[in-house]
Amino acid sequence: MDPFSVLLDGARARGTFVLRTILNPPWSVQVRDRVPLNLVAVLRGPAWVTPGAGDAVRLNAGDIAMMRGPDVFTFADDPRTPVQVVIQPGPRRTAATGAELPEAADLGVRTWGNGEPAREDGSSVLLIGKYSGPGEIATRLLRALPPLLVIPPAAHIESALVSLLAKETVRNATGQDLVLERLLDLLLVGVFREWLTRPDADAPAWSRVNGDPVVGSVLRLIHGDPGRLWTVAELAREAGVSRATLARRFTGLVGMPPMAYLTGWRLDVAADLLVESDATVDAVARQVGYGSGFALSAAFKRARGISPQRYRAHARDRP
Repeated sequence: MDPFSVLLDGARARGTFVLRTILNPPWSVQVRDRVPLNLVAVLRGPAWVTPGAGDAVRLNAGDIAMMRGPDVFTFADDPRTPVQVVIQPGPRRTAATGAELPEAADLGVRTWGNGEPAREDGSSVLLIGKYSGPGEIATRLLRALPPLLVIPPAAHIESALVSLLAKETVRNATGQDLVLERLLDLLLVGVFREWLTRPDADAPAWSRVNGDPVVGSVLRLIHGDPGRLWTVAELAREAGVSRATLARRFTGLVGMPPMAYLTGWRLDVAADLLVESDATVDAVARQVGYGSGFALSAAFKRARGISPQRYRAHARDRP
């Protein structure tokens, strides 16, 4: 698979949180739940989103917004509206003062609002999906994202998928959680693909080199078998070029030498395995090409400033 597909293949929603919100003005909801990634589709607008650092951005019906955690962001009918509801880890809803909000705001299956009947002329309806668990999104993928990404309807073809997700959100049927998880995953893939086609996208170099016959093939080898004891010579032989050609071409397109990329990829895979499984550090080390848990621990701490054991404990303790 191409590098992007490899990363997205590891982005799997589990225990998905999907919610439809119906909000009548004035309204303002601040999100502080610290989840890795939020997807918000505007079914009826308008709405404004204000990131923790940056200017407010207007959203219209059909827009899809993606926010990278654990940053704080605020949705509102107007950026000047004071915060009324705060989404805390859990997620749970509180007032801006911290007081718990009553459940009377629940309006049906996976539907929440500000307690008033929806008004056709002024209500905003948002469809919210959250990747809430550690390891659901590959760390390298998260690092590539901007804090806030907005895809307008004219730029994507996901309207049918959004409509289906909105319909399924308010249903309770056999296998419903699995249906919502897979629909959310598909929407995520669509948003990422659209972002990568933008000429102004500050996407990482590794996401753009799939078409290169040399670098693309080497990335597929590395991603497909990170546990193999690769050398520059072996990678060059597989790609049908000299070591010098591979080193020069890879560094020029990806921004780092092949072995540096291999090390970073192995540590990213190890980080996800530490969170997603109960495998020992020794077992994880063997899966990603290190001869022992000690060797992996040394490389992991050198790159991330923390041991694999502490990384696992901290990741699993996150709300």
